[in-house]
Amino acid sequence: MKRIPLLFLIFSIMILSIFGCAKKKVPAPLQKVIVTLDWTPNTNHTGLYVAQDKGFYKEEGLDVQIVQPGESMTLQLVGAGKSEFGISYQEDVTTARSNEIPVVSIAAVIQHNTSAFASLKKDKIKTPKDFEGKRYGDWGSPTATEIIRALMEKDKGNFSKVEIVSGITEFFHTIGKDADFEWIYYGWDGIEAKRRGMDINYMMLKDLDPIFDYYTPVIVTNEMTINNNPELVKRFMKATAEGYQFAIQHPDDAAQILVKHAPELDPQLVKLSQEYLSKEYQSDAPQWGYQKMSVWQNYAQWMYDHRLIHEMIEIHKAFTNQFLPQKS
Repeated sequence: MKRIPLLFLIFSIMILSIFGCAKKKVPAPLQKVIVTLDWTPNTNHTGLYVAQDKGFYKEEGLDVQIVQPGESMTLQLVGAGKSEFGISYQEDVTTARSNEIPVVSIAAVIQHNTSAFASLKKDKIKTPKDFEGKRYGDWGSPTATEIIRALMEKDKGNFSKVEIVSGITEFFHTIGKDADFEWIYYGWDGIEAKRRGMDINYMMLKDLDPIFDYYTPVIVTNEMTINNNPELVKRFMKATAEGYQFAIQHPDDAAQILVKHAPELDPQLVKLSQEYLSKEYQSDAPQWGYQKMSVWQNYAQWMYDHRLIHEMIEIHKAFTNQFLPQKS
C-alpha cells in the first residue's frame, strides 16, 4: 500500500509534463523578404545591414535578404512584386509612376540631396556658366542633362557648348581624363576624394536651386504590398527605422557592421562616409524617413514642365509617411 502514493506521484508528473509540452508555442517561421539595392552596398544602405545584423528584422518576424539589382532595374522588380522592397530615387519613382509602374516611396533615406557636380579645382568650374566648353561625364541620365541645361540658362550660360560624354560611371578613373565635371554623391565619392587629398570643386545641387533638394535615395515598395499586406510594410519599416536610428547614434559601430557584411569596401572610407551621413540621414526632419508633400510636388512639376514625364503624376500616391514608426 505504501508504494501507491509514489506511483501516483510519478504518474502525475508524467501527465503534467505531457500537458506542459503541449502548451509550448512552436516559433512561427520567419517571413522571407527581399530588399533590392540600387547599386553596390554603401553607406546609403547602412541602416538595412544594421537592422539585419542586430536582429531588428528577426524581432519583427522577418528574414530579410539584401540583394543587388543585377541586370534588372530595382523599380521593375519591386513594381512586379519580385522584390518586396528596394532602394531608388525620387526622380525615378516619379518617372515610373508616370509610366504606370505602381511603386511607392515609404521613406527618405537621406533628408536632403547630398549630390553635387564635381570637377578638378584646376579647371576652375565654379558656376553653371563655367560648364561652357567642358565635357560632362554622364551615366546616361536624361534628367541630369536637363538639369544642367536649366542651371546654365538660369546662369546665362549656353548649354550647346557642353559636350556630353556617355557611359561614365567611375569618377576617379575618368575625372580630368574623359570628363571635366561629373555628378557624384558627396557622402561617398566626395569623402573619398578628400581622403585621397584631391583638390575638387563641388556645386551641391540643393544650393544651386532649391527645386533640386529632392529625396535621393528613398525606400520603395509597391501598391499591391501596401494594399494586401500593410502589416508587413509596417514591420519592415519599424525594424529599418531602428537600423538607421542606430547608425545615427553610433556611426562607428554602424560602419563596422556595414564592412562586416560588405568586406570588399574600404573600412576607412566607410568610417569617414558614415560619420558624414549619420548627420544627414534625419538632418532637420521631425524623424528619420519623413517626406514632405512640397518636395514631391515641386520636383514632379519641374520634371513635367521640362518634359521628363509625359503627364503629371498623382503626388499623394507616389509617397507615404504612414508606415514610419509613430513617435513616442
